[in-house]
This record gives sequence, structure tokens and C-alpha cells, in this order.
Amino acid sequence: SMQALFKKLRQVAATRSMVLLTGETGTGKNVYAKLLYRRSNRADKQFVGVHCGAIAETLLESELFGHERGAFTGAVRRKLGKFEIASGGTIFLDEVGTISPAMQIKLLEVLQDRTFQRVGGEQTVEVDVRILAATNTDLKELVDQGSFRKDLFFRLNVIPLKLPTLAERREDIPVLAEAFLRKHSKDD
Repeated sequence: SMQALFKKLRQVAATRSMVLLTGETGTGKNVYAKLLYRRSNRADKQFVGVHCGAIAETLLESELFGHERGAFTGAVRRKLGKFEIASGGTIFLDEVGTISPAMQIKLLEVLQDRTFQRVGGEQTVEVDVRILAATNTDLKELVDQGSFRKDLFFRLNVIPLKLPTLAERREDIPVLAEAFLRKHSKDD
């Protein structure tokens, strides 16, 4: 299963297509996103990772799209968002299934038009960024429940890559155990 996954990773790495990495916690979605980035034609540009579930909902919009000075209390200067910082490179949206319906709409606009406005801004900002996303939840199920936008799901799910759990690839356990033993039992 891992050889098939690596073959697909090599095939899609050089494309501009969005990739949705799915799998349980601990399957290495972040590692595979960085691998896709390093094998892409954007590897010499910025890689920006955003853990959507770890940022408070009230801050996520500013974190992704930036804000203008005076946009809210405490906004004492213009701040670039992660999309703008990643322009020319790759942005990795981890745990994308956790974002609110309002943020889903804003994210959809960026995916469709490659433009956005900073919080409190009036100027449209264009970005050229490859988007990788990951989730440990079943987004299709969230769509069926009405808590995730169907159109956003289809935009993100251009190239789906399901990462198998270790239980699904037991043949790798001896190889991994040997590698960990070698790494952690070096005599000094």
C-alpha cells in the first residue's frame, strides 16, 4: 500500500492540482504534504503550514488572509496572512474539516478566484499558491450532515490521497521497529 501511495505522490507532486490528504491522526499527513512540496516545481519557494483546528475561530481569518491596520482592536499594523506569505509556493491547510461555515465560504472564494481581501481591507490581493489540505475526518460525511460545503469539498478533493494506518500495513512494522531501534540505540 505504501509503494502505491509513493507512486501516486510522485505522479501528482509536479502538478498544480489541489491534494486532499486523508487519514487517521498519526498517519503522517504533515510529512506527506512536505514530501509533495519538496518534489514539486515550487520547492524553491515558501511552504506555509496552517493547523486550522489549533487557531481560534476569531483569529483564523486574520491568520489566513491578514489584516489592515485598525481592522480591529490590537491591529496596530498591517499583517500579511499565510496565503500571501505562501504566494508562489505552497500552503498546507491541516485539519481543514474543523473550519466554520463562514470561513468555508471565504476559503472557497480563494480556491476559485485566487484572490481575497485582508480583514478590514478594500484592496483585492491576488495569490499564486498551490493548496494542499488534510483532515482526519470524513469530509464527505460532513457534507452529508450539512456541516461542510459540498462545493468546497469538491474543490479540495481534486486529488485525494488516503494514508493507510499502520494496522493496514502490518508488513511495515518489522522494518519500522528495526529503524527505530537503530536510531535510538546508538552507542556514544
